[in-house]
Amino acid sequence: MTKSDCFNQAVATIKATLASLSAGWDGKAAILEMKEAECKNWRQMEWIGWYFQFLCEKYLEGVVTMPGSKYGQAAFDGFLCVPWDYKAHATNTSSNQIIVNDLEAVTLAVKQYGAVGLVLALGDVVYNDESRTFQAWHDQLKGEKSAYVVANIARGAWSRLRKVSFDLKQIVFIKITEATLERCGAFQENFRNSDGSPRRPKLLIDLEEIGDDLIETIDF
Repeated sequence: MTKSDCFNQAVATIKATLASLSAGWDGKAAILEMKEAECKNWRQMEWIGWYFQFLCEKYLEGVVTMPGSKYGQAAFDGFLCVPWDYKAHATNTSSNQIIVNDLEAVTLAVKQYGAVGLVLALGDVVYNDESRTFQAWHDQLKGEKSAYVVANIARGAWSRLRKVSFDLKQIVFIKITEATLERCGAFQENFRNSDGSPRRPKLLIDLEEIGDDLIETIDF
């Protein structure tokens, strides 16, 4: 079996498994589901991406090896013929860019396997009301505030409205190759952490420029 055939077979397998996902995701129900399953990411503010990863790990167990390949400190979410990552993106926002994985890790994986796969959930979000009732509920559920939140409060940082629901419209499969890497940019390039150390750049994909890299879809 060629690398291309293996990749296409992996796509078909993952697609058939994820086609039965529910389209409407309620934030409270999703967070509680992750919490009850002892998923460590139930406290995360950007719950949609973590919930999609949780669902992929749940539905693809025994189908995809998880976690996937690791390069340095960066690991992929799964492995089936090639490394795979699971991401989610709100389509009713002004940004068409997706932050993927560590750029060096993706580059090394593409060199080793010929490609990296991205499973991307796309849909519309509804944001919290101005009273931030969803945020208050989530904060109460979490209990003690994290050091990150405490620091933001201390410096008077603006807190953006939280997403309270996600209407899944489509799951797309993107094949990342050397040609993809040549076209794409990097996120966090030349950024530094609070301690002055450089942040590792991540691969940045623009959905309006993926072209033939988008190879399959599931519509909901």
